[in-house]
Amino acid sequence: MNLTVNNLSDTSSLKALSEKPLIVQVVVGILLYVNGLMIFTFLKKETFRDTRYILFAQTLFVDSALMLLAYITLMWIFFQYPVQIIPCCIICTIMNLLSLCSPITLVAMCLERYVAICLPLRHASISTPKNTFIGLLIIWSVSFTLPLFILIVYSAYLPPGDMFSYVICSGEIMLQVKWLADTRAATLQLLFIMMLCVIVSTYIKIMIAARSASSENKKSTNKGLKTVLLHGIQLLLCMVQLITPYIEMYLWKLDVMLFLHVRYSNFILFVILPRCLSPLVYGLRDKKFYNALRYYAFCGICNQQKIRDGKTLKDVPSISIHNQTSHNIVSLK
Repeated sequence: MNLTVNNLSDTSSLKALSEKPLIVQVVVGILLYVNGLMIFTFLKKETFRDTRYILFAQTLFVDSALMLLAYITLMWIFFQYPVQIIPCCIICTIMNLLSLCSPITLVAMCLERYVAICLPLRHASISTPKNTFIGLLIIWSVSFTLPLFILIVYSAYLPPGDMFSYVICSGEIMLQVKWLADTRAATLQLLFIMMLCVIVSTYIKIMIAARSASSENKKSTNKGLKTVLLHGIQLLLCMVQLITPYIEMYLWKLDVMLFLHVRYSNFILFVILPRCLSPLVYGLRDKKFYNALRYYAFCGICNQQKIRDGKTLKDVPSISIHNQTSHNIVSLK
C-alpha cells in the first residue's frame, strides 16, 4: 500500500490516468446537482409525502452520499494520498452501510409497487406514515449490522501500534482478515439471493396482474412492471459493486496500473451507472414529480409562460397557480 504513482514507469499510462479524475469529477458533479434538485423538490412539495416518494428521496440521499465518498476515496487512490487508518475505517464503514442501504431500499420500493398494483384496496392502510417509518428503521438496521460487525472485528485484530498509522484508504483495508472477508462475501451472497427472489416474485405477480387488468388500468400496471424491472437492474449492478473489492485486491498485488484502471471502470459501471437510473425511474418517468422538478429547475418560468398563453393548468404546481390567481385578483381590483 506504500507504492506511489511516481514509481510507475509507463508515462503514457500515467497521462491517461491523470485525465480520468477530471472526467469522474464532471460526471459526479452533474449527478449530485440533479439529485440535489430532486431532493429539494421532494422537500418543497407536501404532495410527495407518501411511502413511494419517501423511499425515492432516501435512495437519492443514499446514492448522493455514496457517490461523494466513493469519489473521495477514488481520488485518494489515484493520487496516493495517505490517510490515518482510524478515519479511513470509519469512512469505509459508512460506505459499506450506504452500499447495502441502497439495494435494500430498492427492494422496499418494489414491494410498495406490488401493494399499489396488486392490492389497491389495502394500499392506503399499508402505506401509512407509521408503517413507512418502521420500514425505514428496518432498512437502516439491516444495512448497519454487517458494516458494524466488520468494523468491530477488524479493530480487534488491528495491532495497537497501527492505530495511528497512515495508509492509502480503500475498501480493501478492512478485508485483510481472511475469515472476515469470507464471512462478508457469504453474507452478501445470501442477502443478494433473498433480495433477488423478492424482486423476481414481485415482477411475476405484477405481470400476472397486468394481463388480467382492464384497458383503463393496463397502462398504469405496465408502467409499474417496467419500474420493477429497472429496480432489478439497479439491484444487480449495486450487488456487483459489493464483490468488486475481492477482484481488486488480487489485481493490487499483481499490477498497480491494472488495479487503477479496473478500479476506475468499476466506479463508472457499478457506482455511477446504477445511480443514474434512480432519477430516471421517478424523476423523469413520474409525471407529477417531473412537472414539479421542471418548475423548480427553471424557477417557474415555463409554467408562468403557459399561464400567459392560456394553456392548461392541470400540470402546473399549485404554488404557481396560487401566485397567478392572486395577481389576477389584484389586477381586477
